[in-house]
Amino acid sequence: MQKILVANRGEIAIRIMRTAREMGIKTVAVYSEADRNMPFVRFADEAVCIGPALSAQSYLRAEKIIAVAKELGADAIHPGYGFLSENAGFSKAVSDAGLIFIGPSAYSIDLMGSKISAKQAAKKFNVPMVPGTENAIQSVDEAKKIAKEAGYPVLIKASAGGGGKGMRVVENEQELESQMQMAKSEALSSFGDDAVFIEKYVSAPRHIEIQLMGDQHGNYVYLFERECSIQRRHQKLVEEAPSSCLTPDIRKAMGESAVAVARSCKYHGAGTVEFLVDEKLNFYFLEMNTRLQVEHCVTEMITGIDLVREQINVARGEKLSFTQGDLKINGHSIELRVCAEDPANNFLPDTGKLDTYMPPKGPGVRVDDGYEQGMDIPIFYDPMIAKLVVHAATRDEAIDRLCRAIDEYHVSGIKTTLGFGKWAVQTEPFRTGNFDTKFIENYFKPEYLQHEDEELDKVTALLSFFIWNKEKKPATLLNTAANGTVSNWKTRRR
Repeated sequence: MQKILVANRGEIAIRIMRTAREMGIKTVAVYSEADRNMPFVRFADEAVCIGPALSAQSYLRAEKIIAVAKELGADAIHPGYGFLSENAGFSKAVSDAGLIFIGPSAYSIDLMGSKISAKQAAKKFNVPMVPGTENAIQSVDEAKKIAKEAGYPVLIKASAGGGGKGMRVVENEQELESQMQMAKSEALSSFGDDAVFIEKYVSAPRHIEIQLMGDQHGNYVYLFERECSIQRRHQKLVEEAPSSCLTPDIRKAMGESAVAVARSCKYHGAGTVEFLVDEKLNFYFLEMNTRLQVEHCVTEMITGIDLVREQINVARGEKLSFTQGDLKINGHSIELRVCAEDPANNFLPDTGKLDTYMPPKGPGVRVDDGYEQGMDIPIFYDPMIAKLVVHAATRDEAIDRLCRAIDEYHVSGIKTTLGFGKWAVQTEPFRTGNFDTKFIENYFKPEYLQHEDEELDKVTALLSFFIWNKEKKPATLLNTAANGTVSNWKTRRR
């Protein structure tokens, strides 16, 4: 493998390209018109514009991406995550074009892409399941019968769903029909498939996932777990490895179940099996993500394994370079997704210009980002601008290190999740490890993030008064430069 086309953008594109460069492999970037000046475009050895800003006209144009790969002599395509990464048709088209798809087979993606078929496959290997249906619900009467057997509340879920779309919690029989119709309608609109199923609603679960690797020779390993319970709109914000609640025995059982899921679909490459874990630490299969995860970094930090390197090696037919017995948990790692969102306004996207962008450095700090100071955050893509990852010997030290790194992370021009991240990891529930997927709902209030700004304003006022008294000059000197522009003294904080 001499050249890889990276069919993605931003931080994950650079992440893949860095490992490829270390391996002596050339890279090709494909980009939209909106991303023309992005760092990943400059980082690649070659770059080709494939269309306008909208994903449907650029990053989702499978035939165009494959054509570019063949034209430039690429041997393989790495899809990253999102976009075409879990598209079975794309995986097959890449292989049919005589190229290597750095990911699982179309068969594995297709089987695990349907939550119903995934549950059916995993159940054959005795993987624990949440009580519910094994097939798509065909009628309201059938739904009522199953819901009564499982016991309310129940969860209606789109078979082809993800990100919380096509998902409805039903508290009683009276609202079942209307909620089912809404779930089917949203599923059809979002995924082109209105199939839904029902399972028992686990009211306050933890969301814990297992990272695994498999090669094309039948070898499998699990690289321990990631705790992903702090979410908004069913999308993760804070992830850590290992989880603070698992015992060694439960960790082993979950890992072996994840490997069983991989075997059930003849998987190879990097994949993640997600589980719901209740208050008694019973775990249930949720779904499999047939790609590299956003939060793969924390696994790399505690294992020392470069997952992208392993993906590339597996894709070119090599055996895994390590066994289960070789893997050990080293310390603790936490990741905060730095998103262009306003936590005080229901985490809504807050696009704009990065007037100031200065990521932190120092021991145990890793920042995977895709933007630079002065760049605009476009409205067309996911609002995540970076991943702040820390590693330390213990969980408490990792929390303290993350807080230090957040303090050093200077961003202005847009709202971000930095302040929320610092607040979240300092709360008593997080410190003690006693939290679940309702963390934000149960503990967070927007006003909790206002305290720091109020304290800073007090300091600013006191300093201004001191300077005015001492020098008899306008207090605006503190925040205004000689040429009248706004000083960075205040803007270069978060």
